[in-house]
Amino acid sequence: MPWQQIYDPMGSMVLSTLLAAIPVVVMLVGLGFLHMKAHVAALAGLVAALVIAVVAFGMPAGMAGRAAWLGALTGLLPIGWIVLNIIFLHQLTERNGSFKILQDSIAGITEDRRLQLLLIAFSFGAFFEGAAGFGTPVAVTAAMLIGLGFSPLAASGLSLIANTAPVAYGALGTPVITLAKVHGYDVMAVSAMVGRQLPFFSLLVPFWLIWAFAGFRGMLQIWPAILVTGLSFAIPQFLVSNYIGPELVDVIAAAVSMVTLALFLRVWKPAQVWTSVVPRGHEAHAGTAGAVAARTVHARGDVLRAWMPWVLLAVFVFLWGLPQVKAWLNGIFAPNYPIAGLDKLIEKVPPVVPQPTREGAVYAFTLLSATGTGILLAALVGGLLMKYNPVEIFRVYGATFWKVRYSLLTIALMLALGTVTRYSGLDTTLGLAFAATGPLYPFFGTLMGWLGVALTGSDTASNVLFGGMQKVAAEQLGLPANLMGAANSSGGVMGKMIDAQSIVVASTATGWMNKEGEILRYVFFHSIALAALVGILVTLQAYVYPFTEMVIR
Repeated sequence: MPWQQIYDPMGSMVLSTLLAAIPVVVMLVGLGFLHMKAHVAALAGLVAALVIAVVAFGMPAGMAGRAAWLGALTGLLPIGWIVLNIIFLHQLTERNGSFKILQDSIAGITEDRRLQLLLIAFSFGAFFEGAAGFGTPVAVTAAMLIGLGFSPLAASGLSLIANTAPVAYGALGTPVITLAKVHGYDVMAVSAMVGRQLPFFSLLVPFWLIWAFAGFRGMLQIWPAILVTGLSFAIPQFLVSNYIGPELVDVIAAAVSMVTLALFLRVWKPAQVWTSVVPRGHEAHAGTAGAVAARTVHARGDVLRAWMPWVLLAVFVFLWGLPQVKAWLNGIFAPNYPIAGLDKLIEKVPPVVPQPTREGAVYAFTLLSATGTGILLAALVGGLLMKYNPVEIFRVYGATFWKVRYSLLTIALMLALGTVTRYSGLDTTLGLAFAATGPLYPFFGTLMGWLGVALTGSDTASNVLFGGMQKVAAEQLGLPANLMGAANSSGGVMGKMIDAQSIVVASTATGWMNKEGEILRYVFFHSIALAALVGILVTLQAYVYPFTEMVIR
């Protein structure tokens, strides 16, 4: 017999919600305020989740343990696999000096640190979000920024802030496509709706990013470049999402944005070049910034060779993101392992779903089609072209694994925590608390998406978790279902910067180990403020601009 989830075990939604929040609070407080190491804070949150799931919510202990095991496996592949291999590529380029040439070539486009952030953290990161998602953009951009001399706080925190507006269409539209397939939305309708919410933030986030780094005055000094960056991303994002579909939204918008900004910087220069590599107000971190060496002009061939590994990375990541390539690779090797004692033995019940629905618990060992494998191949090919011999490559890989070992453990523990909360129904209890807000639901329903990504680390997972609840609640309140389904995804993107796995990815990419709490404290305000702004926009769309439900075809 399946075990049915219980969403109000205490007979009081207030008490049940407070209990359900304890694991997340334990982890975040431990990480952000008690200055615990990330893997210790994650372990404390996991233990709290297991205890509350079993004792308060009645989940069988064996099921809770198996859910944690499934989450840990998922943390290692695909998430940890991406982190390990992107750091491996970065180590190869640093050891042979090509990253210094790359740094000089970017400085040749602009020496202004604010403009480098726009080009790399926002536009270049959006390409990797669109092609791969799942932590890839933060890993790539944070590693590049730290190599360019940015302080670890700037490289990690600003990469997280920049990686917001593209997230809903990440990994070739996976979050939107999954939302539609799992919960019965029309994929074009929900893609169009998200495309009428996020472009506002695609325009806003570049301004927000530079304000967070350089302050209001520093932002105003380069407002033309910021406007060009935002508009050249937002307009294609709107057009592609509304007229073509969700798959290539980010890839096209990012490419247009990068090219447009690079061309604009050939005819426009800021009056004052910004050389600081530390966020305004955080000068205490200046001592952790890398030394900014004088720029050298390199031969064109050397520059092309320095960019070669990163071009290979973009090509491999894009190919690995194509559904046809994934299907072909999975056809070669992609065994599925149902978790005995968990698979199909947990039942979601109304009001979360229209009728009792059993949850699958299958670990897909998609090693060949995993994005991290594409990154690994790019690194290996790049390493050989950089004149490394196989023994040297193997040694660098071993050193890289040792470097990120605690980060991999942390990611596994974080995903274990998230999976326990999902299968026990703790996260659903938190979601129901948002769903009980009546006329304010458009605002709080958006924050439900934010919560889902903050808990799971994935806009796709948040859409799977809360997409059905959004549809049911919207229909009960007389709101457009597509509006609230889209709001779940659009609000969720702002939770991406505070989800634990993204923070660990950022700290690992920058080599700023055991500083995850500082990163969390830096980005938390930005996350909740931007999520609230998305909620306000959705509320206006619900009650003031109902024409947004129309679908352009």
